[in-house]
Amino acid sequence: QVQLAESGGGLVQAGGSLRLSCAASGRTFGNYAMGWFRQAPGKEREFVAGISWSGGITYYADSGKGRFTISRDNAKNTVYLQMNSLEPEDTAVYYCAAAPPERTQFLRRVGNYDYWGQGTQVTISS
Repeated sequence: QVQLAESGGGLVQAGGSLRLSCAASGRTFGNYAMGWFRQAPGKEREFVAGISWSGGITYYADSGKGRFTISRDNAKNTVYLQMNSLEPEDTAVYYCAAAPPERTQFLRRVGNYDYWGQGTQVTISS
């Protein structure tokens, strides 16, 4: 089992920045690829960014390219999502998730993750 806990969400104005964190506990964090997803009211959960177990491979949804950066610190069992130039359309609950390393090339798919956090709310005001 891997337990995931997100933090860092909040209310910011458009153009601002937030850094989300996801702390992992349980089985060895460094064995897992990680992803960030988001879900806005009335919409499906969508991929935001993913990162391989080593941090050497990253993936981004088009909506976040150039604005969002995913990173990880395996020594701290934590994955981060730095979000800049935030827009009202980024408002959602953000979730982190863990996937076994053999699914690294499929991190955009919700169904490929074994463990999920409870989410953190991000609200961007215009």
